[in-house]
Amino acid sequence: MATTPVQRRLAEALTALKQLQDNEKTAIKSGDFTRLQRESLVKNGFLRPIVKGWYMPCRPGEDTGDSTPWYAAMRDFIRGYCTERFGDQWHVSAEYSLFLHTGKTITPQQVVIHSPLGQNGLLKLPDNCSILDYKAKDFTPVAKIQLVEQIRVLSLPMALIRVPEAFFTTYPQDAQIALHQLRDASDLNRELLEGGHSTIAGRLAGALRASGREDLADDLLATMRAAGYVVSESNPFNVASPILTFTRAQSPYVLRMRLIWQAMRESVLGSFPPEPGLPTDIEKFMITVEENYQNDAYHSLSIEGYRVTPELIQKVANGNWNPDSNESDAEMKNAMAAHGYWLAHNEVKATIRSILIGANPGAAFRRDHASWYRKLFAPNLEVGFLKPADLAGYRTDRVFIRGATHIPPSQDAVRDMMPELCDLLEAETNAAVRAVLGHFLFVYIHPYFDGNGRLGRFLMNAMLASGGYPWTVIRIEQRSEYMAALEAASSRGEIKAVAEFIAASLIRYSPVQ
Repeated sequence: MATTPVQRRLAEALTALKQLQDNEKTAIKSGDFTRLQRESLVKNGFLRPIVKGWYMPCRPGEDTGDSTPWYAAMRDFIRGYCTERFGDQWHVSAEYSLFLHTGKTITPQQVVIHSPLGQNGLLKLPDNCSILDYKAKDFTPVAKIQLVEQIRVLSLPMALIRVPEAFFTTYPQDAQIALHQLRDASDLNRELLEGGHSTIAGRLAGALRASGREDLADDLLATMRAAGYVVSESNPFNVASPILTFTRAQSPYVLRMRLIWQAMRESVLGSFPPEPGLPTDIEKFMITVEENYQNDAYHSLSIEGYRVTPELIQKVANGNWNPDSNESDAEMKNAMAAHGYWLAHNEVKATIRSILIGANPGAAFRRDHASWYRKLFAPNLEVGFLKPADLAGYRTDRVFIRGATHIPPSQDAVRDMMPELCDLLEAETNAAVRAVLGHFLFVYIHPYFDGNGRLGRFLMNAMLASGGYPWTVIRIEQRSEYMAALEAASSRGEIKAVAEFIAASLIRYSPVQ
């Protein structure tokens, strides 16, 4: 098919966009394209403005109210915009510095930037977000600024010293994870002594002791007192902090998962009916699982990310790209998805059977979940929709969840978090907790490029079965409620809505044993 100059221009523009995305740029300057390329991408819905001179990639036909492209680009925009304005003379606030040090996946709506070049101005951004550039008179020495995810942050000791006391009551999980990131007290002591921070030293000593770091608390107090300071220890947490077992160089993501599990467990227990117990008739139980298959498969859903693919560029270059859906392609992909779901469901049934005859549920999930993933997408490989390497395992790039402010952790963090999820499942004694928190944390991690929602619900049902609960369907007509509950858990740490939603789905839609 012959191509027009307009189609060739768009293909060239998409090639340029893909090169930027391959270099992990999700916020893009006007100057990264020629004028014609930029206009072509904007006109065809592949770029959307952030502020004058800056753009974010998006999808043609996408609702302009969808915040996903913005949250995917937000951190990259902060880095690029601030570097363009301030060079290396900037860093984010102490609070946001600690969020980044501790692997928090939510970016605050207002990001405060400290710079001697700041003008105390407010830059309004999409989705009611903003940047406040604070004019810093006593700017932090560059040696005490670090890069975390390419954002300029205060060093961990400096950030702990500079956050207000209210941080420990408002963000206790983040504060505790930050305290556990300290390998010893040396750098913290040095900053406290250089600044003469005796009151802050007392607060941090109390926080360290409350978090189970008594050795560091004692070291801090002894050092300050040896230098002649009078230090009164005080605990800034307003509730008792869960005690984490400390090991050196512990991943902040792993620590966060342990705190999440401890903090959310009681809410789940209070929202669920008692466990029926393992069935005495395993075959009858497995028959009810199979009876739910068609209904469950129908209601499955998929969440995708935002990237330009070589296939899309080729379609445009060949004149085959049409912003309207290609019905035959859609039907083929739907058929492949249905076939893959059936294959994966059979694998999940085998996992459930092994649990019912005595396997530890967490150990069974650890052993089998990669097979679930491979079966889910095996038909796509057979017809050429995927390459063999796509079934290798966990993702190797960032992904984003449509409509969510939570951005799943980096691909490197996934390698720490998935073994920890399996450990937590293995150690948990309650099936409802395994089901709800296992499902939530799996989706929170988003370990694969695609299919995480479906695999997360397979995990949920395998763990429900480990307590004798029946197979439970999350229905498409309740998608908004379901997604809102998961977002509340991811962004605000509120698991009760997820637990109540799953419990209600269990009771309302599932057959009684």
